[in-house]
Parts: sequence; C-alpha cells; structure tokens
Amino acid sequence: MACHDIIAIGASAGGLEALSQLVNQLPPDLAASLFVVQHTSPESPGFLATILDGRGPLPAIMPADGTRIEKGMIYVAPPDRHLLLKKGHMHLTRGPHENRSRPAIDVLFRSAAVTYGPRVIGLILSGFLSDGVVGLMAIKRCGGVIIVQDPTDAKYPALPQNALQAMQADYVLPVAEIGAVITRLAGEPALERVSVPGDILAEARFAERNSGPAVGAPPLGELTSLSCPLCHGPLQFLQNDNTPHYRCHTGHSFTPESLESSQEEAVERALWSALRLMEERVVLLSNMADYELERGRSLAARRFQERAEEMKTHLRYLRELIEKVIAMI
Repeated sequence: MACHDIIAIGASAGGLEALSQLVNQLPPDLAASLFVVQHTSPESPGFLATILDGRGPLPAIMPADGTRIEKGMIYVAPPDRHLLLKKGHMHLTRGPHENRSRPAIDVLFRSAAVTYGPRVIGLILSGFLSDGVVGLMAIKRCGGVIIVQDPTDAKYPALPQNALQAMQADYVLPVAEIGAVITRLAGEPALERVSVPGDILAEARFAERNSGPAVGAPPLGELTSLSCPLCHGPLQFLQNDNTPHYRCHTGHSFTPESLESSQEEAVERALWSALRLMEERVVLLSNMADYELERGRSLAARRFQERAEEMKTHLRYLRELIEKVIAMI
C-alpha cells in the first residue's frame, strides 16, 4: 500500500529557522519527498535550496519544470513560480498570485491534494497571514495528514494560529518533534484514496493553466460587490469547510486576511497618487500664471496663481489626511 511519501511544507516569515531545524532531523534514507514553498520576493536569488542542502542529510534542489519526483529529496519552489505536483513530476507556472504570493503555499497544497490524496502530509510552519490555510484544508478533505507548528514555538505565530482556527490538525508540535513524526508516517500506509471534491479540482486548475475559469463558466462561489486589488475584477466568495476565501475571474485568490492587507496597500497607493497629481497641478497652474504674466495678461495670470494657491491649501489638508489614514491602517 502507498505510504505518506509526499510532504508538502509551507512557511513564511521565520520559516528559514524552522525549515533548517526540521531538515536536520530527517534520516538520509527517508522514504518520502519534501516540497517546500517559502514566501519570497520575485527578485530573490533563490538561495533557500542551497541553504537547506547544507543543513541536513537530504539533498535539496530548486527543480525545473518537469523534474521527476524522487524519494529522499527536498524540492524548493523557485522565486516567482508556483510549484505544482503532478503524477511523478513537478510543474512550474507563473499563474495568478494567490494571497499576494507567487510561489503560494495554497497552490502547492491544493495540487498535492488533487494528485496524491491520502499520501500527502501537509505541514504549516511560522509565518504571517493565512496563505496555506485553504490548501491545508484541501489536503485534509482529500484524506491527507495535517501537521501544524505549535504557535508558541513559531517565531511568527499568525499563520499556524490561522490554520488551527480553521481546522483540527492531526498534530500540533514544536519543530523539534516534527521530524520524528514525519519519519514515522513516511513508513505507514496511507488511507484509501477518496474522490477529489469538485471545488478543489476546479481551483487547482487555475494555477496550472495560468488563468481563471473560461469565460462563461459557472461561478464557483457567490458574486460580491468587492473588486480584486490586483486586476480590479469582481470577486467571488467561496466558503468550504470553514476556509472562506475570495477569487476573481482572472484567478487571483485571497483569504480575508490577505484581501484586507491588499486593500490597505491599494488605499495607500491611491492616496499618494492623488497627492502627486495635486502637486503636479500646482506646478502646472504656476507655470501657466508665469506664461500669462510674461505676455502682459495680468488678470489671467492672477486667476491661475489664485487657483495654484487654493490647490496648495488642499494639498496641506490631503497630507494631513494621508498621515491619519496610514496611522489607522
């Protein structure tokens, strides 16, 4: 019988320390493969695989699209690429961001659940917000095993806490105890495979094909009055087994926490953009006043200068408002 040989791991802030401690605990003959998504910037040089390669007995690499899956290996998602699991190999895409991230933990977890079902162990480590929570539930619904780092042991406990609020984990452990559990589970038979729920299968296809559903496809959830902060398309609300999230037609996906964070950034960008436009208008009006004055049209020059001074007053009020809004968010 198949064992728990697919270990999908998600981490964000504080994840490097937890991952380094974890891989040091694993035996060189581990009968499983590890797949890691660590939130990183698109410009990151991608040193995580090199770091983990030197922290434990298992080789760690950054796979290419189509790399075959081998046991006893650690595969780290490259910067700016989603890591998806297929039958016997990996697939890398630049699909829509999920929870403002690419690579996203949810994408890895969801693809693992769809492809390998009960053979999957899903592990959430230290981090912010809630990327990985929806994918972790997908693993659980497909018969896999759930492990969450004890929030009191995590450098940044928000991600483990959000996971535990959404579901009951099979194990809640400090990192120092997780390696032994993974090693034991890797040698134990997995449950019988179950049918993949339709909503999980549909969402898994988004990242794989680099876009959302085909035009005219039935909605996955309830259409809301909210818009996507990234593409400004309408958002659908999906709620399956206590893991609510939003998804737009393009394929961008957000948990409520990541959507709120994205909206905060959008508000700040809009305010600074308004400030810049008003400052440019002051410059333009002043230039127009100078132009009219040079040509002896003092009345027109005065009107432009008065409008410039009025705009300067509005600018002072806007700056004060921006400071207050930024302090609130």
